[in-house]
Amino acid sequence: MKKKYVSMLVASLAAVTLLAGCGTSDTNKSTDAAKDTKTIIVGTEPTFPPFEFTENEKDIGFDIDLTQAICDKIGYKMEVKNLGFDALIPALRSGQIDLIAAGMDATDERKKQVDFTDVYFHGGYSVVVRNDNTDITGFDSLAGKTVGAQVASKAGDHAAEHGATLKQFDTNSQGWMELEAGTCDAVSIDSAVAMYYLNQGGSAKLKIVGEPIKGRGVAMAVSKDKPELRDKVNKALQELKKDGTYAKLYQKWFGTAPSADDQ
Repeated sequence: MKKKYVSMLVASLAAVTLLAGCGTSDTNKSTDAAKDTKTIIVGTEPTFPPFEFTENEKDIGFDIDLTQAICDKIGYKMEVKNLGFDALIPALRSGQIDLIAAGMDATDERKKQVDFTDVYFHGGYSVVVRNDNTDITGFDSLAGKTVGAQVASKAGDHAAEHGATLKQFDTNSQGWMELEAGTCDAVSIDSAVAMYYLNQGGSAKLKIVGEPIKGRGVAMAVSKDKPELRDKVNKALQELKKDGTYAKLYQKWFGTAPSADDQ
């Protein structure tokens, strides 16, 4: 009788152990699946339409859509983190973010600190003034003028190189307000951003003057410690250009087909 009881007890314990083992296996599978789903934290500065801006408390724009398409291609989730433009590179280098997508020019100075992906937009910089301004006709007439520009922007550098006194802003929207209020003489800014703002109603008060200065090309930035991420982004970007997704997003946000340089 005792032997029979012991046998039954051993069998019961074995069954419980087996069931527990199965449960642990399922849990491990779920945990492993969660670990396999990687998240890319994308740093941006959301006052740069049509590249990135906030509407109804949601981040939207060309960079946001393009980065989401890239993440979809490489099987990552995307999390957007809004920062000041001058804080983006320090945040990338310190590991707070994994990728910068913020209409950033791949300049030689920045290349010393970060790695850039392939260029995905070729643009330039323009001077914007009030409609009643006849003194400023472009970059060559900025000497001695007070010119607004976003802090740490290449547009600001170009204005300073032409003799302007810089008035730097944290956001581009602040620059538009100051220009319309007359607290600066002009704004130096990315040409695509200027055209978008004027097309959205800004032309009632403002205008672009002179010829734009060509930029070095907009690219996404990654840490120098993550060359594999840079390569994945570049591969996805090439695929998006081939399958037509890139052209659709370009048309959506810029109202025209991609330039020959951006194809």
